[in-house]
Amino acid sequence: MAKMTMVQALNLALQQEMEKDDSVIVLGEDVGVDGGVFRVTDGLIDRFGAERVLDTPLAENGIVGMAIGMAIYGLKPVCEIQFSGFSYQNFHQIENHAARLRWRSRGRYQVPMVLRTPYGGGVRALEHHSESREAYWAHTPGIKTVIPSGPRNARGLLVSAMRDPDPVIFYEPKALYRAFREEVPEKEETVLIGKPQIVRDGKDLTMISYGAMMRPTLAAAAGLKDTDGVEAEVIDLLTVSPLDDEILVKSVMKTGRAMIIHEAPRSFGPGAEIASRLMEKAFYYLEAPIERVTGYDTIIPMFSREKAYLPNEQRILRAARKALIH
Repeated sequence: MAKMTMVQALNLALQQEMEKDDSVIVLGEDVGVDGGVFRVTDGLIDRFGAERVLDTPLAENGIVGMAIGMAIYGLKPVCEIQFSGFSYQNFHQIENHAARLRWRSRGRYQVPMVLRTPYGGGVRALEHHSESREAYWAHTPGIKTVIPSGPRNARGLLVSAMRDPDPVIFYEPKALYRAFREEVPEKEETVLIGKPQIVRDGKDLTMISYGAMMRPTLAAAAGLKDTDGVEAEVIDLLTVSPLDDEILVKSVMKTGRAMIIHEAPRSFGPGAEIASRLMEKAFYYLEAPIERVTGYDTIIPMFSREKAYLPNEQRILRAARKALIH
């Protein structure tokens, strides 16, 4: 198997699905001639032409509105918003239309579209370029919110998203776009939307994370093993909404301790919902309070203070040891 970056793996997913299904259309700002701001769509216009890879005006609301219309009439649009901080302009189209059309039409219409967008910090970007606002979308009924953590599951999840009959918000952790390579099979592969994965077995502590935070979480789990002899179980959510908590609950019933790590702000973030589910379904198994390691309740700072905002291995280790001493 070839080793790929996340950018290459996402490009492979788009390329193979467009070859297989003529109804898949890519659209967005600079996705064609320039290959996308991060080059995820590089080469697609040469292979599939300008009728299937559309360079649009700088108008996020128009991009998503057009994608919704395409989806209703039988196409499978994959639209790119250059940074997640620019997606607020299309919130109206997603919330009022894409998320509601199946319900509004009593199942007559489906909206099989994907909205891809880079999210999160760690690349020293400007304002509106580093947000982690997945809670907005996860709180919106009618859409699915997916966040990969590496090249292989990014490829598999994007293929599944393009085949899904409902709208999918596909958050891509741009800090991981070229951070590492992973073996990705050339043969078609999918990852089921809505199912977390246990990526490290353990018996002493459950660590739950997703996206860019998986790497410091796994590093902290390895550190706990090396320095404390603690076997932490690490779970990658992969899908923030719909949230399947069965694996999470079973893990906490086994370990008795849990922590949640994400870079989104702490208040009302995904970690709060996960903690609530664990309290409802595994309360009598908990031996310590649930810990959260998150971004702070502030606008993410500019690049000179960005590292202080983002969770890191040291913060995760401190919270893990706090959970373990109870």
